Parts: sequence; structure tokens; C-alpha cells
Amino acid sequence: MAEKTDYSAQLSRDEAADLVQELAQEIRGEGPAEVGVGNKLLTLSPPPELEYEVEVEERSPMLRGPREKITVTLEWKLEKEP
Repeated sequence: MAEKTDYSAQLSRDEAADLVQELAQEIRGEGPAEVGVGNKLLTLSPPPELEYEVEVEERSPMLRGPREKITVTLEWKLEKEP
């Protein structure tokens, strides 16, 4: 069964950059990565190599004005436990 935890907030650029840096620091190195998602702390198990994807979307909707969005995806397959 898939489990999903979401979080969204309005942040300053510096606050958003701080959160991305915290995530990068946890992913770096070896062992588990503790990732904060809102008020929840999740422990993930990234392997030495990950799948990385970045997508940038630029939209010009009539009603809300121009918008930009960047999505960064890190994905990996978990090793089977013995």
C-alpha cells in the first residue's frame, strides 16, 4: 500500500532555500535520511545512487497571470530486507 505525506506553505526565498539545503544535507552521505514534511519527521533509506529528475513549467494563464514552477524528484528502489 502506498503512503503519501504532503505539505505546502508560503515561504520567503531564504526560507525555501533553507528547507532545500536541509533536505540536501540529509540525502548526502550514507545511512538513513530524516526528512521533515510539515510537522512530521520521516526516515528514508536512500541508496548510494538515486534517480534524479528536474522539471520546470512556465505558464501564462489568462486569469492568474504568469506562473513558474520547478519540481525536483529523487527516486530510488528499496533493497529487500533479509
